[in-house]
Amino acid sequence: MTHAHEHDAMPVHQHRDVRGGGARAAVFGISDGLVTNVSLVLGVAGANPGASFVRLAGVAGLIAGSFSMAAGEYLSMTAQRELMERELEVERRSLRRSPEGEAAELRSMYVQRGIDPGVASEMVNEVMQDPDLALETHAREELGITSQSLGNPWQAAAASFVTFAVGAFIPLAPWLFTSGTLAIVLSIVLGVVASLAVGVVLARFTERPALISALRQLAVTVVAAGVTFGVGRAIGSGGG
Repeated sequence: MTHAHEHDAMPVHQHRDVRGGGARAAVFGISDGLVTNVSLVLGVAGANPGASFVRLAGVAGLIAGSFSMAAGEYLSMTAQRELMERELEVERRSLRRSPEGEAAELRSMYVQRGIDPGVASEMVNEVMQDPDLALETHAREELGITSQSLGNPWQAAAASFVTFAVGAFIPLAPWLFTSGTLAIVLSIVLGVVASLAVGVVLARFTERPALISALRQLAVTVVAAGVTFGVGRAIGSGGG
């Protein structure tokens, strides 16, 4: 009885489904939006062209970047999905035309992994009884493809669009109600805080150390923004 209770009490670990594309697109979308528009806003502000021009550049960067990210996610995931579907169709035809050969191939893979030949044969015979299970098993073992790994292009595109826009809006926000040095300082402060927050969120998502993830995100943002601000300042001070 004690052993039974101990067995029942054992925690069952669960994996997050990160293959659909939406979560990945959301995480990287906000990071990309933040880095892109911090760099753009501060780069333009460095040339000191006036607050209205900085606002225009920031809004244009937000809109263009959001559509670009969404389109890129949609096209890349659609192409990936179509490629995987093609490979699944090839495997489906092979199972119809040569079930014995496919069964022997799967059995050989299991034996190579250390499974007893007799057990491997029983497993494969059981799998081959169900066409859908046979296709899923062969696709997973031979190609590394599962139904979940196909992903959802529309979900990824929508997540990328929204989160990029959120990230891009953060450094732009101060320029909507102020200008000059104060707006620059506020953009930098908001960029730093947001970078650290994004790093922490990413760490929770990947279960990595929060401090390392936050500092890495901050370093990327600071380098990108510093370089573009310096270029903008150099161009602005050059006159003409």
